[in-house]
Amino acid sequence: MVPQIETARLRLRAIRTDDLDRWAAVCADPEVVRHLGGTPFSREDTWRRLLATAGSWAMLGYGYWCVERKAGGGMIGHAGFADFKREMSPSIEGVPEMGWVFAREAQGQGYAGEAVAAGLAWADEALKGCEIAAIIGHENAASIRVAEKAGFSTREEALYKGEPILIFRRPARL
Repeated sequence: MVPQIETARLRLRAIRTDDLDRWAAVCADPEVVRHLGGTPFSREDTWRRLLATAGSWAMLGYGYWCVERKAGGGMIGHAGFADFKREMSPSIEGVPEMGWVFAREAQGQGYAGEAVAAGLAWADEALKGCEIAAIIGHENAASIRVAEKAGFSTREEALYKGEPILIFRRPARL
């Protein structure tokens, strides 16, 4: 049910139960989660997130992929889409929201941009006519660059959990 996508360097695949320990280690890294609320995730919290991620494919027809290097293997991140029903203003409920998270050692090498481009190419076919949103903190310059390079052209101020955040929007592709 989860499509596998390959790029020059990456494989985007379904999340598996044996991904837990590697992903829990990534999500326990304060540097990785500083733009995800700032608090490292426990192994239990990571497991719940993996379950939710896997379930979104069944419920929504889209979700997150595990991103791994083709050469040498090994999970380096997650990228994909969700509808988290966020209580934010303005609302993006009902709009596929793209996100990406990469292990510290995989950052700064173009992997996020490559995975995001592959995910958006899939969305252009599978989610025809859908605008895609991404929410990014003002201080997350690296993710802002990834979003802008991927065609998220509209930037607007928003509030999420009482804090300012940016919504980036990528117009629907027909």
